[in-house]
Amino acid sequence: MTDTSVRIDGNRLLLPGGAAVRFIRTLRLPETGTHPLPPGLGEFPVRRVADYADTVPEAWRARGGVMLPVYLREAMWLSFAGTTEPAALQVGVGKVCAVSGRPWSDRLARDPQNYVVLPRQPWLDGINSGTGTVRQFVAVPLGMGATVEGQVTGEEVWGGLQLQAFPLGGAALARWREEERRRAETARRAARSGGAYGAAMPMAAPAAPAGSGAARPRSAPAMGLGVGGSMRQEVYRDERPLADWAERPAGRVFVHLVTPPEWRRITGEAPPPSPVDRAAYTQAGLPWYDYYDQGADDLAPTGRLQDVKPVGDWIGDDHEPWQAPATQQVRPLKDAPGAPVEDGDW
Repeated sequence: MTDTSVRIDGNRLLLPGGAAVRFIRTLRLPETGTHPLPPGLGEFPVRRVADYADTVPEAWRARGGVMLPVYLREAMWLSFAGTTEPAALQVGVGKVCAVSGRPWSDRLARDPQNYVVLPRQPWLDGINSGTGTVRQFVAVPLGMGATVEGQVTGEEVWGGLQLQAFPLGGAALARWREEERRRAETARRAARSGGAYGAAMPMAAPAAPAGSGAARPRSAPAMGLGVGGSMRQEVYRDERPLADWAERPAGRVFVHLVTPPEWRRITGEAPPPSPVDRAAYTQAGLPWYDYYDQGADDLAPTGRLQDVKPVGDWIGDDHEPWQAPATQQVRPLKDAPGAPVEDGDW
């Protein structure tokens, strides 16, 4: 029988079929201009909702899944490093697809494409909102209309993030595994003969930089994802036929976003420190990134996501001074386990 359990390994989610997802803290970009990919500032801690049944809100228990702490207006990106086999991963923001802008679906679609292809897509920093660009994921409260969910649907009901993974179907997966076996054998032969160069690239995507308390459950400030600044990143078009993928998802998970005070109340743990000041980070000479894959095609943005406005339109301007990275700080990339997470009703 196929295992449909989602599990946590450290702070990484492992979905059935081999997809791996980490949630990375990062610098929030200005809401004007287009920027390189911001650096990672460490992982968000991830915990199972079921482990804190006595302290989480009742609605969260019903949805199951996991939770992580975010500050107001804090930015994040998703890393898919460590994915072991091809997967079509749907990413929802308040049950709005971050790739197509369409409502959440339990089926893959191609026109428009409503998923990213792993491990070809090494990370996702935001919604697919422009040609060769995305707009950064930024945490905001529900109820203001600032979330992607609120702007696209006119309602703010779900919040959080939703992930759903589809593996390759049986025949396509068997072909891929045979191709990987042959590539590995070619690489071993090349290594034995001293010809390490020219060996195939490995499968893995490039890496980018408990106990419940005694308090009674109560409602918690609900958080969702809006958008911030624009950055140079492509969302890649799937090169496989849609029929290569399984018809039904292998697993899914609801990711609740928790304010730091609620995180401390629910888990008894201290939340991560507040995000690092942008100017100080840039002045320290730490890197930013450009990632370009000349062998892949970028998906065209949809009107629904192009029209989403940044959170500053609701919360106000960001008066923190911005210092752009120096040219030498921007690094080109590529071409230039535990208990299962409980699913619920959502």
